[in-house]
Amino acid sequence: MADPVLREPETAADKARPATRRQGQRGSRDGGPVMPVEGQAHRPHRSPHQTPEAARRPLMDSLRAHHPQADLGVVERAFALAVVAHGGQVRASGEPYVMHPIASAQILADLGIDPVAVAAALLHDVPEDTEYSLADVEEGFGPEIAHMVDGVTKLSKFSTHSHEQQQAENIRKMFLAMADDIRVVLIKLADRLHNMRTLGALPVEKQQRIARQTMEIYAPLAERLGIWQIKWELEDLSFKALEPDSYRELARLLDTRRRGRESYIERAIEELRPRLADAGLVAELQGRPKHIYSIYKKMQRKGAEFGEIYDVYAIRILVDEIRDCYAALGIVHSLWRPIPGQFDDYIAVPKNNLYQSLHTAVIALDGKPLEIQIRTHAMHQVSEVGIAAHWRYKEGSKAERDYDAKLAWLRQLMEWQRDVSESDATEFVEGIKLDIFQDQVFVFTPRGDVKDLPAGATPLDFAYRIHTDIGHRTIGAKVNNRLVPLDYRLKNGDIVEIVTTKGEHGPSRDWLNIVRTSHAREKIRQWFKKKDRAENVVHGRESLDRELRRLARTSVQQLGMDRIAEVAKSYSHETIEDFFAAIGYGAVSAQQVVIRLGVMDDGQAALPTVAPPQPSRTGGVRVKGVGDLLVRFAKCCHPIPGDPIQGFITRGKGITVHLRSCPTVINEREVSRLIDVEWEAAPAQTYPIAIRVEAYDRTGLLSDVTQVMAENRVNILAANVSVSPDHTAVLTMTLQVASVAQLAKVMSRVEQLKDVLNAQRDLG
Repeated sequence: MADPVLREPETAADKARPATRRQGQRGSRDGGPVMPVEGQAHRPHRSPHQTPEAARRPLMDSLRAHHPQADLGVVERAFALAVVAHGGQVRASGEPYVMHPIASAQILADLGIDPVAVAAALLHDVPEDTEYSLADVEEGFGPEIAHMVDGVTKLSKFSTHSHEQQQAENIRKMFLAMADDIRVVLIKLADRLHNMRTLGALPVEKQQRIARQTMEIYAPLAERLGIWQIKWELEDLSFKALEPDSYRELARLLDTRRRGRESYIERAIEELRPRLADAGLVAELQGRPKHIYSIYKKMQRKGAEFGEIYDVYAIRILVDEIRDCYAALGIVHSLWRPIPGQFDDYIAVPKNNLYQSLHTAVIALDGKPLEIQIRTHAMHQVSEVGIAAHWRYKEGSKAERDYDAKLAWLRQLMEWQRDVSESDATEFVEGIKLDIFQDQVFVFTPRGDVKDLPAGATPLDFAYRIHTDIGHRTIGAKVNNRLVPLDYRLKNGDIVEIVTTKGEHGPSRDWLNIVRTSHAREKIRQWFKKKDRAENVVHGRESLDRELRRLARTSVQQLGMDRIAEVAKSYSHETIEDFFAAIGYGAVSAQQVVIRLGVMDDGQAALPTVAPPQPSRTGGVRVKGVGDLLVRFAKCCHPIPGDPIQGFITRGKGITVHLRSCPTVINEREVSRLIDVEWEAAPAQTYPIAIRVEAYDRTGLLSDVTQVMAENRVNILAANVSVSPDHTAVLTMTLQVASVAQLAKVMSRVEQLKDVLNAQRDLG
């Protein structure tokens, strides 16, 4: 049974139990319904006090509708065990806890997933939260169901990982199980969707933590699997928790303009329908529902107001055959003028998540932009449920024959992720986010094969995607038959050719800063790990020394080997040489070591006097042993997450947070006013920090530096440039950053720019 302290955020306060079954009580996951607004495909929430027996009938009815010939006995038995196992467990609302696994199972049944997976969904919380073990599940239901249940179950309470590491381990466990059986992640998506639908009773901070993880992991995962109806709902529910004011405002705008929008869509359909009929096309036309978060994203991306977003007006055309799709497209473009650059053909080049459709945008009635999607009825079904369509049309259909081919990309990515160090689940999760969930670019081999890579990928990523040996032997690249540098960023439609050498060759250490995919990075690390150990030791020590000087104005020699040895043991390295070697071949990040050493504020002597700090509630800092207090950040030392910090009680003004080595607190005689503070796990704000960049002066230098900031979503508060007679430029910039890790990443990218000599934190 899982320790409630170490469970995933959404289950940290989910049920209350009688003390006879398990000591202690938990809060509720149950909450009020989400505001019904246009475009949200939320299922109507059932009564919070509905009985399990009342929920049983719609579940079985949905299964029979999709699988009329199936034996549903296994579902009946799983339902019965879930009711017994979760007996006495309730939510704060008074609803039986078993309604959560039943609701998760209902989501899967409505998608058309097979009865075996639905049975596993009913049992997915049993080993973790009841007196029944995974062995009991396997004995009663067999290894197939037990494997799916185990893939969704969190790690045991005996884990020694931190809370953040625990979450990463749980996600890695689920993904690796997914590589063997995709239904594992479908169960988890259903579980998460129901948790998001009933999020309202949790504290706001916990709602936001769960919503943030949902937005980063689960909504993109639903998109990559093509399950759009779950993807849209997860995004809208997360957006509601993370940005409630923006959510409410957009919901209000959609609602107030609904009647006019519906009237406009009806007029457009009535004008288009006879044109399609005259061409002999049998077509179903419908207004396309809008989703709040998609509108918000487009407004942010385009810097536009609500009224400027053209796909607020949208129509979907459904036809019988593929040829009818292109015929309908021609009619649309002959009726209304197409908007340049707004046509996408996902029928000829389907997305990896099975999605197929034609997208276009036109200037239609009253000069207003109108977005139109054109697809067959079969494509539409797949667009809604994605990979779940495999189970809907499993028996003898083409979907069955194409299933393994369609999932090949996902299985391959999962296999690549197994290469990532077993000791670093956080790195695994970051790799998943980068390789699978970021926006994709589609490029071609010289033979015309399509390869998809994350946005920002380089020819080196492409080379390693083809084969590890090709990556290692790369000496150049051609894109569209022109030589390009290895750090060139690939674009949609590029034709990529890798130039290799036949002789002995290996990667450069600089490639670790060029590649974007975790697969390529891990293969490069493995090459250096096998290479000369002595060279790795030297390179590792030099890398750590360089980061210490840049980020903390200290060095390996100043810290001493005893302190380095302590941190080495925390990374499971018994000797300093092993530790330096691990840094040298890239298994351990020098930046992370600097953060873990806790020396980010060392060496700061003369600092400005304290300026009145701006107040901030919580501010990403937790005051140990004290409730909600006003927290301020001292401008004399500008602490940011990752720095060692000390609180100082300011009379009438709450807590002022300083660096531990700040002269203000070191010289403070009133020791009784010092208080322990610590950074929260997920700070929700940014912090001003100064950096200094030295470079050879050239045209475009400042533009290149600011571009790095923009790409990493770092805001520049102030900037100053001075050039000496020897043409050396010094850029001093004040940035808004969320953490030391983000600061280190930005400075690393700046140092890679042409003519930049160094970038370091400006400590005054």
